[in-house]
Amino acid sequence: MNLFRFSKQIQLPRHCLLRIRAYLFFALAVCLFGIEAEARANDQYEIVTNPGVHEKTLSVNSLRSIFSMHLKTWPDGTKIRVFVLSDDDQLHQSVSKEKLNVFPYQLRSTWDRLVFSGTGQAPIKVNSSEEMLAKVASTPGAIGYLWRANINENVNVLEIK
Repeated sequence: MNLFRFSKQIQLPRHCLLRIRAYLFFALAVCLFGIEAEARANDQYEIVTNPGVHEKTLSVNSLRSIFSMHLKTWPDGTKIRVFVLSDDDQLHQSVSKEKLNVFPYQLRSTWDRLVFSGTGQAPIKVNSSEEMLAKVASTPGAIGYLWRANINENVNVLEIK
């Protein structure tokens, strides 16, 4: 429908219709940019493992079990060592929400419950992406996450299905 024909039916001045059309285009652009930015954000980090871990793909459920500290060994029997950044770190928040489908405080609550009940341990906290890379690369059975820009040949990238 032509907006100018529509204006004749409801008697809106032409300058109002031009302003409405500009707002609609702006709103559409903002929505499309938001969707594209979210898609790019999901692709800017990866789940990484120590090179000695033979797994190349992992289901979302297995990933959640690992990071909730319920799954403790890889299929070959190697103990899983989980490395995480602090709860307020942007990368940790993105991985928690987008890959694990939980909020960081929910993960923290799960870990605290395991520790305080004496039934498990919390993951190993690191202070930076550089430390995450070094720890995952040097610890057998390690898993963590990194920004793509920080990934090198010292770690393997897991495909999450």
